[in-house]
Amino acid sequence: MTLDWSLGAESATWAAAVGRLDDFRPLLPAEEEIVARLQSGTFDKLGDGILPTEPDPSRVVRASFLRFLILGGEAGCRPHEKGVLVRGAWISEVLDLEACRVFRDIGLNDCHFEATPILRAAIINRLFLDGSRLPGLQAERLEARGGIYLRSVEAEGAINLDQARLGGNLQCDGATIRNRGDYALLGRSLEVRNVLLRGATLRGGVNLSGAVLAADLDAAGTTIPAFERMALDAGEMTCHGNVILRDARVTGEVRLTASAIDGDLDCSGTVVENAGEAAIEASRVVVKGAFFLRRGARLDGTLALTGASVGTIHDEAACWPKPGDLLLNRCRYGAFIDGPVDADTRLDWLARQSPGRWGEDFWPQPYEQLASVFREMGHGEDASAVLVIKEKLQRRARRARTESRLWRAFLFVADGVLGITVGYGRRPLFALVWLTFFWLAGVAVFSHAERQGAVMPNSAVVLRAPEWTLCGIEQGERRPLVTTGASEGLAAPGQNQLACFRQRWEASSYPAFSPWMYSLDTLLPVLDMGQRSFWRPNPAKPGGRLAINYFYFQSVVGWALSLLAVAGFSGLVKSS
Repeated sequence: MTLDWSLGAESATWAAAVGRLDDFRPLLPAEEEIVARLQSGTFDKLGDGILPTEPDPSRVVRASFLRFLILGGEAGCRPHEKGVLVRGAWISEVLDLEACRVFRDIGLNDCHFEATPILRAAIINRLFLDGSRLPGLQAERLEARGGIYLRSVEAEGAINLDQARLGGNLQCDGATIRNRGDYALLGRSLEVRNVLLRGATLRGGVNLSGAVLAADLDAAGTTIPAFERMALDAGEMTCHGNVILRDARVTGEVRLTASAIDGDLDCSGTVVENAGEAAIEASRVVVKGAFFLRRGARLDGTLALTGASVGTIHDEAACWPKPGDLLLNRCRYGAFIDGPVDADTRLDWLARQSPGRWGEDFWPQPYEQLASVFREMGHGEDASAVLVIKEKLQRRARRARTESRLWRAFLFVADGVLGITVGYGRRPLFALVWLTFFWLAGVAVFSHAERQGAVMPNSAVVLRAPEWTLCGIEQGERRPLVTTGASEGLAAPGQNQLACFRQRWEASSYPAFSPWMYSLDTLLPVLDMGQRSFWRPNPAKPGGRLAINYFYFQSVVGWALSLLAVAGFSGLVKSS
């Protein structure tokens, strides 16, 4: 920022028109003292220099007289190069410096102003009002080579710096500014280096919308009770440093919508109370550094980070907003630092969103973003867990939108099957677990059938052979056979047909039955272990009915699980 500080002929003529010392005679006692010590450069206070509580005649100074001195005075009555520095004065009338050019510092510390100073559109060097009491300050479009210092000021009206341009800082540390009808501090489109509000009390709120800060907005320990709902409006602000709200106490909304912050957004220990409304509205904000929400921070209201971009998040679960008060749709962030990094805790974090409150049924992006961050941080299992929950909730929302009851029921069943088998395509290895389960279940069923003799050769030739047929008859019994005539049974007492057949020499060349391979052969359609070609459950024997039914069931399950596994690995069953 560059300002015109030249003193041309026009400026000299204008300065000469501000008046003469004789115009103010007789001078008041305080004014006499100021004139007597004006050029020494050592004068800095009237009386004890403490803020006056009443208009003591020895400390009353007319604002018009101060204006005369601030604008250069006259020959023999010019202020020191340091500027006009007065402490402890009671300033009557209105100090009106609107559109004036002042080339020295203005220092009116610990002074009581009866009327609001006016520096609207003025061009000044620096302004010091530390410790003063005033009805407000009108300094819209002010240009200052240095800063404005309002440390420990007490103001009963607005400090208005809309569209002002400061080469230095705006310092309001420890100030108490009250404005019943509007913002206490106005700095819309303000250009400044730092805005320092540390420990200040600003009743009415702060408006810095559209401001450009070369460094920080530091409101650590500040108390901001809003007049209505907006406590701090810093929407579309550009801050090349940090926004520090550490340990601030705010009643009303903190708005940072579409702001750009090159450093950190620090809300450690911050308490914002705005129940039912926005606590921190930071939609579309860009924070290149970190977002801190820890150390006892409490937000009674919504935290809106819709469309925001944040470098890293430093938070604690105890500081999160209440359920329904968090908005993270389209929010992007890089990592979690010094905060929970597990699926269960972060899913609870995401569950504090309530899309229905905003007229939507589900926001998938926050889950995808969380899973992406988990993967980048090396937490692959947590990422998968997040995506499974995302699929479950997204499918539930889809079913809720479905008007047809029949179709909704079908989707419910299909989603349930996909969920327990392949984790909605996010955990395709689950299909292998289920295949293993059904394989072992088949081993148990077919082993039982084998012990009961409820397994028979799957060959018409063998089934008609005498060695198999006669094994179904106990020894001592004779049965007429079509092929051989009357023949005696081969089975020992209590011996089942399968056990008897296995003892025959003719069966030695027939493949042995293996429940393990038979179950695997039945379950996996792509494999051919040769067992199904040679053996089959016998429903006519005890345990055979169970075995044949399970045989059919396992064949269908095997096909289904195999297809689901392929679809899961290829991503065909994912919602997105």
